[in-house]
Amino acid sequence: MINENFMKQAIALAQKALGYTAPNPLVGAVIVKDNKIIGEGYHHKAGQPHAERMALADCKESPVGATLYVTLEPCCHQGRTPPCTEAIIEAGISHVVIGSSDPNPLVKGKGAEILRKNGILVTEHFLQGECDALNPVFFHYITTKMPYVALKYAMTADGKIATTTGASRWISNETSRHYAHSLRHQYSSILVGIGTVLQDDPLLNCRLEHATQPLRVICDSNLRIPLESKICKTGKTHSTVIAYAQGSHEKKKALEALGLTLWQLPKENGQVSLPNLIKKLGENGIDSVLAEGGGTIHYSLLEGNLAQKLYVYLAPKIFGGQDAKTPVGGKGILEPKDAFTLKLLNSQELNGDILIEYEIEPKGGAVCLQD
Repeated sequence: MINENFMKQAIALAQKALGYTAPNPLVGAVIVKDNKIIGEGYHHKAGQPHAERMALADCKESPVGATLYVTLEPCCHQGRTPPCTEAIIEAGISHVVIGSSDPNPLVKGKGAEILRKNGILVTEHFLQGECDALNPVFFHYITTKMPYVALKYAMTADGKIATTTGASRWISNETSRHYAHSLRHQYSSILVGIGTVLQDDPLLNCRLEHATQPLRVICDSNLRIPLESKICKTGKTHSTVIAYAQGSHEKKKALEALGLTLWQLPKENGQVSLPNLIKKLGENGIDSVLAEGGGTIHYSLLEGNLAQKLYVYLAPKIFGGQDAKTPVGGKGILEPKDAFTLKLLNSQELNGDILIEYEIEPKGGAVCLQD
């Protein structure tokens, strides 16, 4: 008899590694014998043993004849670690319960097939929805070779991200800002435009203890970033990419001397091509991007069909002001029927603020970034 509680425990184990496994997926595993857990484990970090091997190593008694609950189809190819299917077969596991299928072409269906060919009972798609929810980033990246892109902004109840003077600290409360740092830990990179750097002089790091620091990516078409900015001053301690289209040789040398990496990308209307930037991030092993503004970047990502998720922090405040900035700028759409559409995923209260999470539904087109 299959028990949902055992798979839910595997899911809880997988979630412990949130922010640490990129570009690998989150995976948890539980081994059950005589209706009790005898071993459990999860994948801690890319390059380290997978969840199945961790669970087998944790076994308090022989796993022969036991059932393995695993949130993702076991791998069957040699990567940085050996195939998990081999370990499962050698351990004498008799039944494997799988949550998500692995879309990786090297695995996709093959892991389950190998187990069956070796006499192991395999049950697939068990609590699939909950298991799939662990890995939207991995599923997107492994199938498209493009990073999973999320937009994030805080706004007032009247949709403003700053006052008419440009002041924006602070719209959201301390609880929301702490949660926002947990997002920086989860995503491999943070993307902002040069306008945000010039306006706010952000550090763009994650301030949580033991957090993974994201790659900082600045879209700066004409290399306007000040050498005295926080980004430049911390270039040797925080990995940073400046994406540009044109700039003086002297400025490039000065930025590189400060530890920054410069990527010169094709121009579109005189600006950095945002689709080319996202593509290059994927080619360099960056599986996810958290875009934190400004409004023009957000619109460009939406119009270019480059974003998959949206986090909105809604604060119980009103700024007003016809000219006060809104979270999505750009040229905007002309007709309501052409709106970018969203699917509600989750909402929660954060000490008075409300965090709303949406899936961004795909829409065609690709455009350049306007700084």
